[in-house]
Amino acid sequence: MTKYPHLSAPLDLGFTQLPSRVLMGSMHTGLEEKGGFEKLAAFYALRAKGGVGLIVTGGIAPNFRGRLAPNGCQLSFPWQVKKHRIITEAVHKEGGKIALQLLHAGRYAYHPFSVGASKIKAPINPFKPKAMSERQIRGTIKDFANSAKLAQRAGYDGVEIMGSEGYLINQFICSRTNRRSDSWGGSYLNRIKFPIEVVKQTRAAVGKDFIIVFRLSMLDLVEQGSTFEEVLLLAKALEQAGVSILNTGIGWHEARIPTIATSVPRGAFAWVTEKVKQHINIPMVAVNRINTPDVAENILRSGQADMVSMARPLLADPLFVEKARNNQAALINTCIACNQACLDHVFKQQRASCLVNPQACYETELSFPPVTKAKHIVVVGAGPAGLAFSCYAAERGHRVSLYDQAEQIGGQFNYAKQIPGKEEFYETLRYFANRIKQLGVELHLETKVDAPMLSDLAADEVVIATGILPRTPPIEGISHEKVCSYLDVLRDHKPIGQQVAIIGAGGIGFDVAEYLVEQKPSLSTNVNRWLDSWGIDREIAEPGGLKPQQSHEAARKVYLCQRKSSKVGKDLGKTTGWIHRETLKKNQVEMLAGVEYLKIDDQGLHIRCGEKEQLLAVDQVVICAGQEPLRSLHDDLSALGIVSHLIGGADVAAELDAKRAIRQGAELAAAL
Repeated sequence: MTKYPHLSAPLDLGFTQLPSRVLMGSMHTGLEEKGGFEKLAAFYALRAKGGVGLIVTGGIAPNFRGRLAPNGCQLSFPWQVKKHRIITEAVHKEGGKIALQLLHAGRYAYHPFSVGASKIKAPINPFKPKAMSERQIRGTIKDFANSAKLAQRAGYDGVEIMGSEGYLINQFICSRTNRRSDSWGGSYLNRIKFPIEVVKQTRAAVGKDFIIVFRLSMLDLVEQGSTFEEVLLLAKALEQAGVSILNTGIGWHEARIPTIATSVPRGAFAWVTEKVKQHINIPMVAVNRINTPDVAENILRSGQADMVSMARPLLADPLFVEKARNNQAALINTCIACNQACLDHVFKQQRASCLVNPQACYETELSFPPVTKAKHIVVVGAGPAGLAFSCYAAERGHRVSLYDQAEQIGGQFNYAKQIPGKEEFYETLRYFANRIKQLGVELHLETKVDAPMLSDLAADEVVIATGILPRTPPIEGISHEKVCSYLDVLRDHKPIGQQVAIIGAGGIGFDVAEYLVEQKPSLSTNVNRWLDSWGIDREIAEPGGLKPQQSHEAARKVYLCQRKSSKVGKDLGKTTGWIHRETLKKNQVEMLAGVEYLKIDDQGLHIRCGEKEQLLAVDQVVICAGQEPLRSLHDDLSALGIVSHLIGGADVAAELDAKRAIRQGAELAAAL
């Protein structure tokens, strides 16, 4: 009997039945624009095989002006139907159901042909849209209906109409972006005519036995957004207009409040869906930071929603639903909401993937078939690279012996998991611990390995994943007792004073700063405290659901310093860097750029910024100035004539890049 009966239960829509209560949320992969429909078919089919109730594709434009980018994917013509059948047939073959998301970018379109409800430029886009004419509005409504009809011909089971996140439909709904004086603007009833007409004409085009999901922005998180009463009025109108399922949208892309990053508590917005669900009769979907079966089951069991949407968790583990149904939650490769390989890639026009699952979106290219001749492979280092390699190699049938001198697996992940808002890293280590047991990897902890020992083992292959050493910069007084490395702080938990200077403002520097200033327990473990901290109103009484953000005292006074004169944190993740900067600002961290380090003495850290010399009178100076590869074992083996493979930080030390380390481990395992 499954521990997750609500998650596994089918959902009857009357004319069709969904196999589970999990909706795979829309994710743009980058394959849509590259003609990678065979690759998309393999990607979606695997998730259908894994038990997803309804898959929603990445956003497809209903017309040219609605494309996200000049080369964006569009479904407007009969000749485009054939390639979509590759996807739908693959999904149906695995017993799944799939809906095409129809997304008109509006003023978020990254090209000069963009249009919007009004001529108002988005703060995250250099292009100013043209205000749509009456003719363009009516034509766009017909385009939505036409695309839905084409999707039906292509074999899709339904469409999702994207009405949230600040895209075109959302832009018509809110006074923030709709300043029209005609019948499509002004009063709220006028502003919601556009989404209602889109649904009505779409339903008329596809008939009654076709799924229409509408993604409604229920919490805009921007000024001049919708109030709860307005959201409810539109939700009821959409139900009347023929929507089958109402999906929840949280926040515009330009909102300065995190909604899906790892620092957001799990299930932090389920209350929004619940608030609307009390007044609606069609199934509703809860969204955002639902990444474990327990969180999903609790939301469904408590009646907060009829379905749960997971996007990135199904990148991380395509068999999520099947594993939950079979009571194998411990073997789920959990999404850590880092955004590094998914959203950050897409926003840089790269193919999406997943940090913890490099096979995502590469199903046809990165595979792990059984080997014809098993080898004995010795792996040294049980950090992310070594763990990934060991699991994939053992999965193929190799005999793997994994060594590490530490008392637990994880390497640098054991430090990252301590950072407030990065508690999800515990899940990755839980997954690897269970996976290596399942696969029969021989684990040897608290075992220091040297070249003679490896020579005696006579392995067929040796993989060195020994990681990195912190780099020590040449600063006068670097050996002073005030100085410590980030390992002293995060690994050895050395006592730290109330005044701290951090040298190095890369990812590690930001992590250490957050570790030192954030109050414990972490905000990410308490939904109410987190909502208050970011100024989110659970009553949604004011437009957009905003209220003044709650200030709090920092645990310490911290200076975050970097040599480069560029903006501090400029090279952090595209979709999460601003959150880290904002968090440090909330904690009164002083971020200093263009710093020359003069010396460290009893007084503190002496620096020069421009022409000005100053003293930071601190108790500690924490060094976060990069890393160097720890590859001495590889060199010792080479001296003995033994060939070994370098992966992870031992190969390239680059800001503890787990994304590269795990992929490198996977690719080597696929090749041996």
